[in-house]
Amino acid sequence: MSPRPVYDDLTKPGTNKLHGKIALITGGDSGIGRAVATLFAKEGADISIAYLNEHGDAKEAKDVIENVYNKRCQILPGDLGNEKHCRDMVKKVIKEYGHIDILVNNAGVHWEIEDLADLKTSQLRKTFETNIFSFFWITQAVLPYMKAGSCIINTSSVTAYRGSPALMDYAATKGAIVSFTRSLASNLMKKGIRVNGVAPGPVWTPLIPSTMSAKKTAQHGSDAPMQRAAEPLEIAPCYLFLASEDSSYISGQFLHPNGGEIVNG
Repeated sequence: MSPRPVYDDLTKPGTNKLHGKIALITGGDSGIGRAVATLFAKEGADISIAYLNEHGDAKEAKDVIENVYNKRCQILPGDLGNEKHCRDMVKKVIKEYGHIDILVNNAGVHWEIEDLADLKTSQLRKTFETNIFSFFWITQAVLPYMKAGSCIINTSSVTAYRGSPALMDYAATKGAIVSFTRSLASNLMKKGIRVNGVAPGPVWTPLIPSTMSAKKTAQHGSDAPMQRAAEPLEIAPCYLFLASEDSSYISGQFLHPNGGEIVNG
């Protein structure tokens, strides 16, 4: 990608808001997930990154976490659209760390279509399996290892609130994530486990050039009120806020780092 996404600001030191925590982040090899993994490590957490097969990106993220921020980083490749893999992946995290304090369900895919008639069932299944089924499967597997004070953060999208004419299946999964987050927050309230979400607007991540035309990639984010896409670095602080004690009285809510678009959600 040119320019490369900005994941970290080395001039800003951490403040140990997540000291001693264990965080599992899906899609943590690149994009928003990588910025979140890096920031969490800077703030004192040990990290597990689940990703598909972008091994170079994952190793690069791991190198920063271990050698710049001196935290442990486990990288776990595999298809999160597969239920067995999701459950096996969580077992590996537990074997490595013993428990999980923070779960960030972030992995997602999308492909553009011009007409609903062009949406193949194979794509529909893949989008739902990766973008929302994995959230259910991973959360089910993680919850037995969480205790009061733990938290779950789910990545939705601005498209959940206003739709997307070329990303109908993707937007539908992101809407499902909003309802899942609010329902799970209520379900887990008495256990002291908070559940919140982040609904970003346009962000400069590898998902954009890999799934959109060159013209749309060049224009990505220009329709936001701020007239630009965000860098992953600008989205990650929302996740830190929701993962830390700063948000101890917040559950079932969404933050909207979307460049100024009002969505009332």
